[in-house]
Amino acid sequence: MSAIRFSAMPTADAEHLWTGGRDAYDNLPETMVSDGPGHPCRHCLKNIDAGDLLLVFAYRPFPELQPYAETGPIFLHKKRCERYEAEEELPPVLTTSRDFILRGYGESNRIVYGTGAVTATADIPGYAEELLQRPEIAYVHVRSARNNCFQCRIDKQKAPAFSETSVFI
Repeated sequence: MSAIRFSAMPTADAEHLWTGGRDAYDNLPETMVSDGPGHPCRHCLKNIDAGDLLLVFAYRPFPELQPYAETGPIFLHKKRCERYEAEEELPPVLTTSRDFILRGYGESNRIVYGTGAVTATADIPGYAEELLQRPEIAYVHVRSARNNCFQCRIDKQKAPAFSETSVFI
């Protein structure tokens, strides 16, 4: 059993947007048509196929506003999709690039300095486990190495899951 789990956007957050809710900047999500790879859904953690409708919106994967609560644009299938469940496996969206940024955060939801690193895709599980062994690190974000967009969260296998909290509610 893996010591880590990959956590997608909570379903409560996706439902909030699918039912007409507003994003982190109090705007309605924009609807776009996917032109293929490059539009990863943060709920099912799969790429949104060309021709499918998607929502683009500002997302802040933190429970409250504070200086380290990064907000940025992300994508979600416009039609409901199933939340990523194979938590111990590298999600499909993380196989579409050669590298990603991994960064550790403490219980206070602030960056733990010195943890951010551009990490080869194959090295993501190992580096995440290494970070999560440190007592001051509560969870890890996976972000785009090119645009810094939030991809997913990595938690310790025994920690409360990201799915147990919503950033909108």
